[in-house]
Amino acid sequence: MSAELSAPAPWPGVQAHWQRALSVPSTSAVDPAGTSRQWHYLDNESDVAATGMDPVGTLLCVHGNPTWSYLWRTLLAEATSPETLAAGGPWRVIAVDQLDMGFSERTDTFRRLEDRINDLSDFTDALALSGPVVSVGHDWGGLISLGWATRHREQLAAVVLTNTAVHPAGFSLPPALKLALHPAVHKWGTTTSTAFLRITHGLGQPSLAEDVRDAFMAPYKTVARRAGVGNFVADIPFATDHPSRPTLDAVSDDIRTLGVPALMFWGPKDPVFSDRYLRDLLTRLPQADVHRFEGASHLVQEDRDIATPTFAWLTQKVLSQDVPSDAANETTATGYTSMLAELDSRRSDTSTAVVDMLPDGHGTRTLSWSQLSRDVDDLAAGLRELGVTSGKRVSLLVPPGINLTTLIYACLRLGAIIVVADAGLGTAGMSRAIKGAGPDYLIGIERALAGARLYNWPGVRIAAEDFTPSSAAAKKALFDVAATVPQLMANGRVVRLAGTATVFTPPAPDADAAVLFTSGSTGPAKGVVYTNRRLSAMRDALKATYKLEAGTALVAGFAPFALLGPALGATTVTPDMDVTAPRTLTAKALADAAAAIDATVVFASPAALVNVVATAAELTPAQQKALSDVGLILSAGAPLALPLLEQVQQLAPNAALHTPYGMTEALPVTDIDLPGIRAAGVGNGVCVGTPVSGATVMIAPVAADGTVIPKPTTEAGVTGEILIRAPHVKERYDRLWITQEQSTSIPGWHRSGDVGHLDTEGRLWVEGRMAHILTMSDGVTTPVAAEQAVERVPAVARAAVVGVGPAGTQAAVAIVETTPAVKRSGLAPMPLATAVREAARTVGLQLSAVLVIDAMPTDVRHNSKIDRAKLSQWAGRMLAGKKAGQP
Repeated sequence: MSAELSAPAPWPGVQAHWQRALSVPSTSAVDPAGTSRQWHYLDNESDVAATGMDPVGTLLCVHGNPTWSYLWRTLLAEATSPETLAAGGPWRVIAVDQLDMGFSERTDTFRRLEDRINDLSDFTDALALSGPVVSVGHDWGGLISLGWATRHREQLAAVVLTNTAVHPAGFSLPPALKLALHPAVHKWGTTTSTAFLRITHGLGQPSLAEDVRDAFMAPYKTVARRAGVGNFVADIPFATDHPSRPTLDAVSDDIRTLGVPALMFWGPKDPVFSDRYLRDLLTRLPQADVHRFEGASHLVQEDRDIATPTFAWLTQKVLSQDVPSDAANETTATGYTSMLAELDSRRSDTSTAVVDMLPDGHGTRTLSWSQLSRDVDDLAAGLRELGVTSGKRVSLLVPPGINLTTLIYACLRLGAIIVVADAGLGTAGMSRAIKGAGPDYLIGIERALAGARLYNWPGVRIAAEDFTPSSAAAKKALFDVAATVPQLMANGRVVRLAGTATVFTPPAPDADAAVLFTSGSTGPAKGVVYTNRRLSAMRDALKATYKLEAGTALVAGFAPFALLGPALGATTVTPDMDVTAPRTLTAKALADAAAAIDATVVFASPAALVNVVATAAELTPAQQKALSDVGLILSAGAPLALPLLEQVQQLAPNAALHTPYGMTEALPVTDIDLPGIRAAGVGNGVCVGTPVSGATVMIAPVAADGTVIPKPTTEAGVTGEILIRAPHVKERYDRLWITQEQSTSIPGWHRSGDVGHLDTEGRLWVEGRMAHILTMSDGVTTPVAAEQAVERVPAVARAAVVGVGPAGTQAAVAIVETTPAVKRSGLAPMPLATAVREAARTVGLQLSAVLVIDAMPTDVRHNSKIDRAKLSQWAGRMLAGKKAGQP
């Protein structure tokens, strides 16, 4: 049966001259000798010829089930774009329709995995494909493309994969495929009806346009043309005795030795090929670069642009075959001191290391340095007995305190990678973070274990505490718990006292040590990878900047500082508070924590300090005394208004108040104290001071259209993106290759995403986020100066200025919280609107509208970073007279 494409069809995004047909002699065992098969494929060869250049290589693209070569149209278009040519292209792109699929021949045979790999080899032989080839695959086409790759190593230059699977070992069949394979459903679902096609094509996020959906359906309009769809499903080799299982096993094992660059684009919302298949692939292709597109689903190349980053990656990894170093976070090999050094030096020290404040004023629990050192070694030994070794990822879902501290340093002892997706991200954010990081082990309190069960978080589960004897068996079964931390610590202590297996190999300085997560205030929280060296550099920057010597007594009112306390040699206590809600920190709780360790340093988030000031009247004289003995207060995460700092100073009259500026990717970057804030006065933005020890800051100017000019400068008064260079800048973003490349696209610098300027004194002023600048008809405006001016209006508690409308012609809109808060959001009353407009005009901004809102949308972790993107969308709906809902 010949291919059934009588004339090129006007499929959206496909050029007519790309469509080709080729008769291919078959060597497949299911075809009689001498059989030729008709293939349909897309090929941009004529586009390449039109450039007058030879192709630098070929992308061989293989679709899965039930799609066809149409899936790869964006790669064909981008392969000869001006950007690709300038980067070293062009690339030839060949996208096949597999036999019995798309517009290729219906063979009336059942073609198994081995046959399909042979078919693809027959096709490339008939095409006389030569030169470097990049195999590209999706769905089951990913496995077939890898099968071709393992048999054509002499040609293979790289591997690109999108949502696929190569082996089901340890996995159950996904429900969608289990249903499709059920005898009562299989033929009807995949062949007789279009159900399987419609369901698969409906997985787009957002939904596919109607003409695109029609294009995907076009080759499968009749039952006869859908036979290959059903056969493809039937050939899924999940069972060990399946006829295609030997081929699957061979390909899955062979790809471990490919040794070529690999790239994976992934849609985490895929109900079939979920993140667990990505984790499996990474064990087989550990060299792979990965980008997970949060929110994208199975048809990831329909949901997001994969073409542009694919060719950027090929330029870097195949054409140059050299990854440029990132000078933004380069550090020398000298001067490295392990995060465990301080703990190891104090094995005989009986003074207090960590203190837990027990709930409801029920006293404290303390651990000395010698006890902490012992417990860390015992727990490390126990974890190792369970299988936790160097390079394994361990998600820690435990509140700050003695237990978390012990776990962190036990993992560092083993060279395991701690994954800290704290509850401050909210349930949905934490779930995305944990699944994205893909931990091998998950250690949590009972509530976290319940979440792991409910949301199917990955990792061998370990309970942070023992269950009560009466419920232990039931809960271990319910939560699928492999062990508890006390059990592991006891087991490790037995091993240690027996004198066996107690030697721990120090982790390599440049090995991964931690995955920390951003606050999620500007989109899904991003995983940030730190090596041991970079974690140590963060410790050293804080130590040098704030003179945090051994003997410091630190109140860690901000959860991440629990990680650094023992490394600094500081006695550490976490106040009695809900760390997921900073505003739950009261003045009494802060004072009690300070009194428990005779605190010299306090670190608390801005939202926490707001409530501390608000509850200061409840302090007893003894509690007031404890706060007056504090010598240093640090607060970071969001700007602090001068009046709030003045009130904090009254509570802690002998403390130096510092507000370091930084981010999860680099903490700290700059620092300023209260006298410095007073001296800086009022300006365009928030003055955050000068760079800390080891850090350098420059500005990349912003052009009139809002784009960044990649020419770093220290010229005073130039507004642009803030660039950072420091030994403690993150190693990379985790499984976010595109994001990482964007963050280092100005060589030698980390692009912060913040916008600001330097003044004549070399001080940095932050004016907001790059994503929040307003591109108006008269140029670019940053929001912070206007927000500060508006917040000086007596009735205004908080303000946000956003752009509404198309870029380049945006209107400036102010949204305010009032005191007292309004009950219904909408247009501001005229007197308030007039006052707000006048305030904005004092800094040169003409507002188009003023809205009031009951509560600003903020990040969960800090309760202070306003989500201006949500506000902009909300304001647009409100001003258009539509039902606005909540931002």
